[in-house]
Amino acid sequence: MMSSILLFLGVAMILLLGSGVLIGLSLIGIGFSSLVVFRDMPVLKMLGQLAWNSTTTAELVSMPLFILMAEILFRTRISSQLFNGLAPLARRFPGRLFHVNVLASTLFAAISGSSAATAATVGRITLPELEKRGYARSVSLGSLAGAGTLGFLIPPSIIMIVYGVLAEVSIIKLFFAGILPGLLLALLFMVWIAVQTFWTKSLLPPPEESLSWTETLRAMSNLFPVIGLVVLLIGSMYMGIASPNEAAAVGVMGALALAAAQRCLSWSALEDAFMSAVRTTSMIGVIMLGAAFLTTAIGFLGAPRALVTWISDLGLSPMMLIVSLTVLYVILGCFLDGISMIVMTLPLALPLIQAAGFSPLWFGIYLVVAVEMAMVTPPVGMNLFVIQGLTNASLGEVSRAAFPYFLIMLAFTFLLVLWPEMVTFLPDLITSK
Repeated sequence: MMSSILLFLGVAMILLLGSGVLIGLSLIGIGFSSLVVFRDMPVLKMLGQLAWNSTTTAELVSMPLFILMAEILFRTRISSQLFNGLAPLARRFPGRLFHVNVLASTLFAAISGSSAATAATVGRITLPELEKRGYARSVSLGSLAGAGTLGFLIPPSIIMIVYGVLAEVSIIKLFFAGILPGLLLALLFMVWIAVQTFWTKSLLPPPEESLSWTETLRAMSNLFPVIGLVVLLIGSMYMGIASPNEAAAVGVMGALALAAAQRCLSWSALEDAFMSAVRTTSMIGVIMLGAAFLTTAIGFLGAPRALVTWISDLGLSPMMLIVSLTVLYVILGCFLDGISMIVMTLPLALPLIQAAGFSPLWFGIYLVVAVEMAMVTPPVGMNLFVIQGLTNASLGEVSRAAFPYFLIMLAFTFLLVLWPEMVTFLPDLITSK
């Protein structure tokens, strides 16, 4: 019986997703058809209840606000300020201005929540500037593609909100769990840039005249608006002053104030920001409804329990389980976006992870890194498309440039297994206060 259920779920998934049906509707269709075939129950009534329950939780309030904040900031001059503030400092590092992509993406990730928005906002300024100065195009494209993924790992993160709601994990703990891994991953990107440019010096143009430390610090004053917004968001949550929902509202007000100060706050720009935020939020909402319904359907069918039993019978060690899941997510990342990967696999993967002794909090950060890899894997890697649109480079060229950063993230998933305290240290510190 269970083999028939799993076969039916697999065939339905292939047919619906392969036919181009929207992800959210596909998930609903898979759950609906499986319950109709294998269970006698009021499916429409269940769908109606889940449609309300899964989209009206208090934790979801922060998601549209963080999306709106990113949309407003996307229409400001924040990217040019980041470049002007970071360039004098980056010139002092091995690899020089290539590091601006990583540093700027790390800062913007802390006020964005979106990988694609981070790559697009930073890349609009850095890619033309690096090309004009004679920096190698391949490293410019690759470092932006890799560093742009930090928009998901460094809080606030839309992916973390989705995972937290579905897995019933504290969103504020997820936010703090992503800080250390995000900063360490950014450091690894910078180390790779330094090593790459050390061995291949032709990637760099002739050295530019370095500014004094006084001039460097004066230029870094351009970073004050971004740093101020980061402090408002992360600091208010760390100090216990604001919940994620309240911090998101503060972030929107801060983004509006920044746009007004830069005289970018026109009615047309504001309308574009609101409409784009509504479209993105609606898309994610439908996917989350589909995920909630499919999770419930799979639970009624008994598939998670059967799969856990089957995996347990295989006798896989925790490390081999992570290896297997990583291979699965790398394959899925070639064809699905990050949110779809999470909502489709979570009902089956989370019980396996918990049975192996991993915490749902740790697994959330692992999943975010897996989603980051999906952002730079062809043919559906969103960051690859963003950078291709900014530069008119071929998808193959951008993919080749991003491949070393994919390998770094792949290795980083196993570093998370060997050093789980990297994820749990800050959440435990917050809880103990």
